Amino acid sequence: MPTLGYALFATRWLQAPLYFGLVAAQGVYVYKFFNELWTLILRCVSGRASETYVMLAVLKLVDVVMIANLLIMVIVGGYETFVSRIGLQGHRDQPEWLSHVNSNVLKVKLATAIVGISSVHLLQMFVDVHHTSRHALLWGTVIHMAFIFSAAILAYMSGPMARRGERPHGPERTAAPAAAPAAGPVAVAAAEQPVPDPAAVRVPVAFPAQRQAADADPVEVTAGAEERIRDAGFPVRKQLEEFDESHPLGFDRETVARLGKADFVAARRNVVFTGPPGTGKTHLAVGLGLRACQAGHRVLFATAGEWAARLDAARAAGRLTEELTALDSCPLLIVDEVGYTPFDEAATALFFRLVAHRYERGSLIVTADRPADRWDEVFSGPSVPALVDRLGHHAETVRLEGDSYRTRRATSAWAG
Repeated sequence: MPTLGYALFATRWLQAPLYFGLVAAQGVYVYKFFNELWTLILRCVSGRASETYVMLAVLKLVDVVMIANLLIMVIVGGYETFVSRIGLQGHRDQPEWLSHVNSNVLKVKLATAIVGISSVHLLQMFVDVHHTSRHALLWGTVIHMAFIFSAAILAYMSGPMARRGERPHGPERTAAPAAAPAAGPVAVAAAEQPVPDPAAVRVPVAFPAQRQAADADPVEVTAGAEERIRDAGFPVRKQLEEFDESHPLGFDRETVARLGKADFVAARRNVVFTGPPGTGKTHLAVGLGLRACQAGHRVLFATAGEWAARLDAARAAGRLTEELTALDSCPLLIVDEVGYTPFDEAATALFFRLVAHRYERGSLIVTADRPADRWDEVFSGPSVPALVDRLGHHAETVRLEGDSYRTRRATSAWAG
């Protein structure tokens, strides 16, 4: 039976020639575009081009380009989804939508592209209305509205219905099981950390700015979010809505609310949380990581010490460059607990390699017990200023003030 299953799965390669045929069709549209453009230029130079003709000709060119864009989405996205992964990790021109492409996302994007093409065709009819019959205008409008209705239905089916299917129920909404560890030594220690007893966890108050931001522009939960969350290696599942806003003496709620939309991942920006132990830095980092997973991005979580151990093992094996390149498949890496363990010069150099490799290529979330201008107390060596500069260039820094939440709870329990 496994052999039969593998054989059936291998039949997906029968689709590969179809996509190469679409590549040839793309070439046909390139020829058609330049042929139309050359005709337009000749008529304009000879003075035989009326304003209506120029407008219709430009709309034809736009139409050709939009159909070519549709072909690209079908060729690249369809091949990636149904045949085989395309190794574009780390490529500077990798399209943003390809990092979280799936059949639902692809269908919605195709439907949107078809609506755009239909809009151009309908506009051509209205521009040339004197040469278009009322029958053609009527049916053109009806067909265009049918495309819009179909796209809306597809968007609904792949959005709210997907969220409904992946939303945890009952007690799992406030305290879900610990995520399964990711491959490699990074997540081993994370997997060993205990999950708090749900009965002992006080239900905190969601800060209003975050809730307003989520209502105004909710993060679309894409297919496979639970699998990405499991692979991320989070020590526990901490939602942004569960963050106790009453504990920190001060932090920028508006910035955290904006970061909760996960747009910083697509923009390849960094986030740095600084503050004393127990002020909620890890909670916020995990919450943003969960939002990124729900938005379709792969995430990997580990402490600074675990990252240093992973990179040191790769360096000892002579494959540090390959390891850094492999991490490009994760648009977001989370480095927790910077400052709790000092780094020698060799470990600092490895951490600098990670930050430098991710610079303008992927996002980092870093939690630290002190601001970046005091990182020379943690890291050592000549690369510290460059490390801070690259990490902070495209970064949002959120400073949390206050006493340890764990200490406060222990003190309250003792006083009681």
